[in-house]
Amino acid sequence: MASRDLYEILGVARRATQEDIKQAYRRLARENHPDVRRDDPHATERFKEINEAYQILSDPAKRSQYDRYGRVVGDAEPFGGGINPFDDLFDFFFGTRTATRADREAPERGADLRHGLEITLEEVASGTEKRLKVTRLETCPACFGTGAERGSGRERCPTCDGTGQMRHVQRTVLGTMTQIGPCPECRGEGTYIPRPCRQCRGAGQVEAEREVTVSVPAGIEDGMHLRLAGEGEAGVRGGGRGDLFVVIHVAPHPVFTRRRRDLFCETEISTTQAALGDEIPFKALDGEVTLTVPPGTQPGTTLTVRGRGLPDLRGARGHLHVTVKVAIPRNLTAEQRALLEEFARLRGEGRGGRRKPIIKKVKDLLQ
Repeated sequence: MASRDLYEILGVARRATQEDIKQAYRRLARENHPDVRRDDPHATERFKEINEAYQILSDPAKRSQYDRYGRVVGDAEPFGGGINPFDDLFDFFFGTRTATRADREAPERGADLRHGLEITLEEVASGTEKRLKVTRLETCPACFGTGAERGSGRERCPTCDGTGQMRHVQRTVLGTMTQIGPCPECRGEGTYIPRPCRQCRGAGQVEAEREVTVSVPAGIEDGMHLRLAGEGEAGVRGGGRGDLFVVIHVAPHPVFTRRRRDLFCETEISTTQAALGDEIPFKALDGEVTLTVPPGTQPGTTLTVRGRGLPDLRGARGHLHVTVKVAIPRNLTAEQRALLEEFARLRGEGRGGRRKPIIKKVKDLLQ
């Protein structure tokens, strides 16, 4: 047995959990495996030391004895008590191994759920609360998750005698081969339910529809996830609930287009407003604003109203960008046509008239 402190060998604290010890062992076994460190003459010795430490600390009874006395009686026997650290190493390299009784009886966390939620651009600007209906697995109210009818419980499987495993021995020309697989009767559990709950049919869980409240912050963006801890499916054997992840979808807006926290849109102005300038009321996403049109505004000009865009998640606010389109008047009255023709004449643009050639304009100025 290694003379060094076992916790020091695995690099964990004395208050480390069993999961901490397992993770430390897997990491060290991977790094110090002789097949990985073929050029290191001490790799085999170090690998053996790591496994001996894990053999003790992974067994609660042996760990308690080691913590109290600094050694374990009979610890020279390899892998006593039915615990084999190479099971975990095999699981690491090959991704599978036969589940132990502790694995089968361990609490299991419930599954996480994913649900979409559509909101409007107005709700992005102000934030909102939504009620969401979610169908999820809940602990069966009839059997309280045991899967058995009241007054009964699980019993040892007679097929595998509670081991959860079946051994098949086959003689071949190469010798005797033993195959170990899960028991087909109890599906590797080691126990079975002779009187299953009639409501959940032995599953211990039933589907139920629940309503949850989702608080959507102002400034959230399309595709973002909101995590609602503990609103997923119920766990089994005392395991915790999973989480609910709400995926936000922002519905297209008929007027505004969003780019992060800025808003973009278009509006029409008249030719006189474009030429003379004007101040016009404009309905922004969060209320009415005054849009200042400078004299001589050209079609396609973008006017910006600062601070009237969307907030971001930190509270900073973007801007509103309005692109103007100049509407050409149709169906002019006689008076309007006459006025426009006079305007055109004054600019040398009248119908049938032409602008003076540049040489003629110079001659006129010199006379």
